[in-house]
Amino acid sequence: MEAHLEDTDFKAGLVALIGPPNAGKSTFLNTVIGEKISIVSPKPQTTRTQITGILTRDNFQIVFLDTPGICEQRSKLNKFLLRSAFTGLETADVVLLILDGSLYVQKEHLIEKEVSPIVARLKAVQKPLLIAINKVDKVKNKNLLLPLTQEILKYLPDQEFFYISAKLGAGCNELIARIVELLPEGQMLYPPDQISTVPLRFLASELVREKLFLYLQKELPYSVAVEIIDWQEDEELVKIMMTIYVSKESHKSIVIGHKGSMLKKVGTEARKELEAMLNKKVYLDLWVKVKPKWTENESFLLALGLGKNEDFF
Repeated sequence: MEAHLEDTDFKAGLVALIGPPNAGKSTFLNTVIGEKISIVSPKPQTTRTQITGILTRDNFQIVFLDTPGICEQRSKLNKFLLRSAFTGLETADVVLLILDGSLYVQKEHLIEKEVSPIVARLKAVQKPLLIAINKVDKVKNKNLLLPLTQEILKYLPDQEFFYISAKLGAGCNELIARIVELLPEGQMLYPPDQISTVPLRFLASELVREKLFLYLQKELPYSVAVEIIDWQEDEELVKIMMTIYVSKESHKSIVIGHKGSMLKKVGTEARKELEAMLNKKVYLDLWVKVKPKWTENESFLLALGLGKNEDFF
């Protein structure tokens, strides 16, 4: 649809997606935008930076900030993730808290552990808040959602709740409509055909990291990073060299796999998606290097684009 810059009824603003790790924030973002712009995996804390997705229609533009999952771990990397998540709150017009309903139905005691660290920050920023209970498609007995909601209300009283399945898209249209109601009037912030601010090269490295998460799952160490070393492109072919960093020699062998089988699988699947995204043939060259304690190395984290100097506190 065509969006109108001069329309005085047009609404535009920033919406911060926050929540615990693995609640489904990235899945929600990809679903409502209609394109993969944030990587998704069953492993918690897949997102490491603020990924921006842009949804534009005739009368509104929503700029989503998909923030890292909020948890309280003490490494330099996790301190950055925490800072990045809360920065999204400060800049947003609306805050959308996404929670894993299927998890809390099974383990209600986790509500206090995962929701309480978020509450103080939410109160401090004083922004309109919506709460989405996600993964309701996995809850067979929907009657269990009511006591779950009541428990969450103990920590966040008088808030609006929406029940959604980000994976299937159920309930997402109603949630988007309510977000639009809360947005300020104003001109669009980005061109109508732009769906993200994520640089293409960053997205390419994230695709490789996603495949590592998907295929290794529990075997994959959390401390894995991907860096583009070289990118050469002509009209028909893109040659990309990437380095996958791990913290230990034993992790390197896991990522490479028996006779290189896992690295080949990761590279093949990432290359297919890259070719579809770039509409060109892709030659993808992957290397694995050991960099001990890289999650504690501030200069290395900065070189990877994971934050700024002030993010480490």
